Amino acid sequence: MDKQKDKYFKRNVFGVGVVEFFWGLGFPIVLESTFLQLFLKNLGASGFVIGIVPALFIFGISTFPLFSSYLSRNHRFKKPLVALLHLISGLSIVLFGVALLVVSRSEDVLPLFFFCYTIFSLCMGLTIPIWLNFLVRIFSVGKTVPGLGYMMLAQNIGKVVSSFFILKVVEKYSFSLNSSAYVFIVTGLLFSVGSLCFFLTKEIADPHDPERDNLSFLRHTRQSFVEILNNRRFLKFLAADLDFYVILTTLSFYANYATTYYGVRPSVAAGVFVGCIYSGSITVNIFLGALNLLRLKQKFILAKCITFLLLVLLAFLPGIWAFFLISYMLGVVRAVRNMVYPPMVKKFSGKTDSTPYFALAPILTIPIGSGFPLVFGKLLDTLSFMHQDAYKILFLCSALFLVVTLYLSLRIDFLDQ
Repeated sequence: MDKQKDKYFKRNVFGVGVVEFFWGLGFPIVLESTFLQLFLKNLGASGFVIGIVPALFIFGISTFPLFSSYLSRNHRFKKPLVALLHLISGLSIVLFGVALLVVSRSEDVLPLFFFCYTIFSLCMGLTIPIWLNFLVRIFSVGKTVPGLGYMMLAQNIGKVVSSFFILKVVEKYSFSLNSSAYVFIVTGLLFSVGSLCFFLTKEIADPHDPERDNLSFLRHTRQSFVEILNNRRFLKFLAADLDFYVILTTLSFYANYATTYYGVRPSVAAGVFVGCIYSGSITVNIFLGALNLLRLKQKFILAKCITFLLLVLLAFLPGIWAFFLISYMLGVVRAVRNMVYPPMVKKFSGKTDSTPYFALAPILTIPIGSGFPLVFGKLLDTLSFMHQDAYKILFLCSALFLVVTLYLSLRIDFLDQ
């Protein structure tokens, strides 16, 4: 089976690489985005409202996977479903851009944004588990990490290209509604076109695929949950992975911290910061992905150490050059986590079809996933009288939380020998 998959390795890397390049061009606008937080701030959004964005996205990708597991259970070939769900997600962003063109009052933009972003988040919740399972199916065990490395390299090259475009747009038009509308329309179209490129890949039926599942939704979900709750190694891994939400929260707030208190221009935060983030990701894609240096556990722990360091820098040494370094480090840690997560879930599940694990795991982490950014944003509003010190205190609290996850990581058998 692995030999058959290796036969199509280059074709599959090219196919998913093209998809991710197109999505990479649009990612800096809507996902873990400095552009988005500055766009909302320009509309008068509070810290709590900005915190709703990552919380909403995490809620969507944590709850709707329940339905994706059931939806995909009897689809032996996942490719058509993966392409269709990606396409719908892209069209939801086009919808927001088009609607933005016809809005005449800026106070109507926030409700419109959250309506469309909710659709996008829920669609991505349906998409991600099936997509992750598709990726670990089309590559052999030995070539999964290199395959993901090449794929994410293509995505991050797209992100770097996009960051320069964002810099120019923000410098010229700031965050005017009309220019922002066209930015969102182009983003959605890039997502939609890229989604069709999944059909360039070759998916091979696995002889160990599970038998047809005719259970009801509730019985299918309950059975999957019971299995996951009995998998102690997998549960320990999920607990150790909770610092991923610290990374997402930091990405959602640090640009406002830089622009409000340390004189960083919004165009630099929306463009150059993003370029630094994705330069860090590209470094990881090459050395820890394509070249596959270090074992999975070593990569996982390295990311946590770097995250701790960047949080300390944010608290004690903020400044223009420090923010560039911090952006680069954020790119590194996010790329490492994204690279380690799919093969580790596959390993810990012990299943040919790991979609239920990808789908149901976020439900178990949703209190931290959605709660962390909401609490962070609310505390920023409550402690606003402390100005930049409020950010510093919260970054240091995040660092303490990360130390706990690092301790848990050291105690897990990663099956990485």
